[in-house]
Amino acid sequence: MRRLGELEAEIMDRLWAWQRPATVREIVDDINRGRRVAYTTVMTVADILHRKGWLRREKVGRAWSYEPVRSREEYTAGLMRDALGDSQDRPAALLRFVEVISDEDMDALDAALRTARGDQDPRPGEGGPDPRAGGLGPRAHGGSGV
Repeated sequence: MRRLGELEAEIMDRLWAWQRPATVREIVDDINRGRRVAYTTVMTVADILHRKGWLRREKVGRAWSYEPVRSREEYTAGLMRDALGDSQDRPAALLRFVEVISDEDMDALDAALRTARGDQDPRPGEGGPDPRAGGLGPRAHGGSGV
């Protein structure tokens, strides 16, 4: 999955945040609060995102209304999957990754793994093993928890 370009990302960020379809005029007006961008430029990039399969569109009067086809989380997961795919030693890459993520991200990763496996989610201190005692371990490999 290719990383979105700067304006592509700005458009997608707005649509993901708004969680509703929007016209190019709405997007342009919002972007122009921080910097100037031409209507035709945003219209062209929105059309490109539509052709790439990132946006669906519907005619509303004379304008197109755009909405995301994929979520921000799907986009992020695709980038992570591609980055991992670039490694020749996936286990080592995963280990290095978990060594440097924050405690909050570690907890979120633990929860995601349990959910993906269909495991129960015992609350810490309520029976069941501490999820950090297993393979993801609590910074046992010298990570800083940055």
